[in-house]
Amino acid sequence: MRTLPATSLWRDRQFRTFWSAQGVSEFGDRISELALPLIAVTLLNASPAQVGFLTAAVWLPNLASLFIGTWVDQRRDKRPLMIAADLSRTIVLLTLPAAYWMDALTLGQLYVIAILAGTAHVVFSTAYASFFVRLVSRDQFLEANSKLSATRSISFMGGPAVAGILVQWLTAPVAMIADALSFVFSAVQISRLKTAPAEHEVAEESLLHRAREGMRYLLKHPYLRVSLACATTVNFFNLISTALLVLFASRNLSLSAGTIGLAFGIGATGGLLGALAATPLTRLLGAGRLIALGAIVFPASIAIAAFASGPVWVRAAALAAAEFVGAFAVMCFDVPLNSLQASVTHDHMRSRVSGAFSSINYGVRPLGAIVGGFLGTWIGVRETLLVSSAGGFLAVLWLLGSPIIRTRSLDGLKPPE
Repeated sequence: MRTLPATSLWRDRQFRTFWSAQGVSEFGDRISELALPLIAVTLLNASPAQVGFLTAAVWLPNLASLFIGTWVDQRRDKRPLMIAADLSRTIVLLTLPAAYWMDALTLGQLYVIAILAGTAHVVFSTAYASFFVRLVSRDQFLEANSKLSATRSISFMGGPAVAGILVQWLTAPVAMIADALSFVFSAVQISRLKTAPAEHEVAEESLLHRAREGMRYLLKHPYLRVSLACATTVNFFNLISTALLVLFASRNLSLSAGTIGLAFGIGATGGLLGALAATPLTRLLGAGRLIALGAIVFPASIAIAAFASGPVWVRAAALAAAEFVGAFAVMCFDVPLNSLQASVTHDHMRSRVSGAFSSINYGVRPLGAIVGGFLGTWIGVRETLLVSSAGGFLAVLWLLGSPIIRTRSLDGLKPPE
């Protein structure tokens, strides 16, 4: 009978509690990711540009990540902020079904909800950057990121299929209730965690000064600077296609909500396999090479869906295949890159650096979504997906000649002096 290593995170009750919170919340997110654009496309007859603006609204708060992360960094205990962010998203999302029942649903409300929920997400994610390193030890970073990524991948497998069924059964606005409840569960689980707060640091500098310090640290760091440029390029091109994918599947491929959800769910199995394979592939190929391969293949995979034609089952299969390849590749990109970043960042800078990183890396996503919306209106949705598929080849250019591409193992990596 096989026994677990003494240091396995399966034995860590604290990590398992957080893991359950993250898992349920991820499943809820999959519902919103399908339901929100479907509300715009099917109930409000949104154009490609309007759908692009909606996707941009989701990511718009990330432009303020630098300042939010700096403010979060001044709080010793990040847990209350994460709980507050979860409960805020619950309240915001519940306004959607309420407006639907009162026949008062508008595109303007969707934009406001996307921005408010996105702001709460930024607060949560910047707090999580510091919380994570107090939840698990340094030698467990790779295992923890792999497990959390695997859960996220599982949510992409089952979540869209469940979302498609809920949308067809309850309508898209009512299905959003499930996501709202998932945040309640996450808040309850996080409230049960007992992690030691960070050491108190007397902050005499202003918020603006600390924000500048975080950005300066990021842009001068030999690893973080290059990883930021690569990830930002990947995200820009990925959002060009992501903004239009549900619209493309619904209108161009003529797939129902249930079929779209099923295709997304089947395709997401690639993410689970990628999360499980990321650690052994890192050891086999080296962290740097695996990051580079993931950066190319992840955006390129959408071309499979863009070329889809023929019977419904062929179109659905092409959508699923594109999702499968992309999900596998993004795990091979994210898992080693996140672990590398955690290894080379000083503890007292984590939230500030996370905020600065997100301000650029995620802040470019609204621009990508808007560009995707305008390109979809101008040259066509299918052609826009093909443009986005070439982005990875540009992203990997940042890695050439950098210390990242030469990194094989994360062992021995440490923050610069």
